[in-house]
Amino acid sequence: MKRELQNKLFEKYPDIFRQKDMPEQETAMCWGISCGDGWYTLLDELCNSIDNRLRNVNRNRTTDEKLVCEAVQVKEKFGGLCFYIAGGDDYIKGLIDLAGSLSYRICSKCGDQSSPQKKRGWVYTLCDNCS
Repeated sequence: MKRELQNKLFEKYPDIFRQKDMPEQETAMCWGISCGDGWYTLLDELCNSIDNRLRNVNRNRTTDEKLVCEAVQVKEKFGGLCFYIAGGDDYIKGLIDLAGSLSYRICSKCGDQSSPQKKRGWVYTLCDNCS
């Protein structure tokens, strides 16, 4: 993902992407978001939903009881979005599963409707124009 789009997500959701500045011995998030620009909107919607969940659940909790969710790796794998986290709950994990499923219908390059395609041994989710 282009650095400018990645940084927009980092700035908009600092609690989710808290690990971005940690060393590689502690997190894979130090490598940034490793997928195409076409999934920016999908990631933005996912992070917004996670952020809303955290705010709603944590509204009346003390600091020690707060639910946290931090991205430890965000990448494309076998043509789909993989969003790995530390923390969260079943609701957030369901949101991540839904986003992963939706990614197989969104071109990872431009964001248009698409389907997975195999090219030279790799699986990509690209529309006809981008493939």
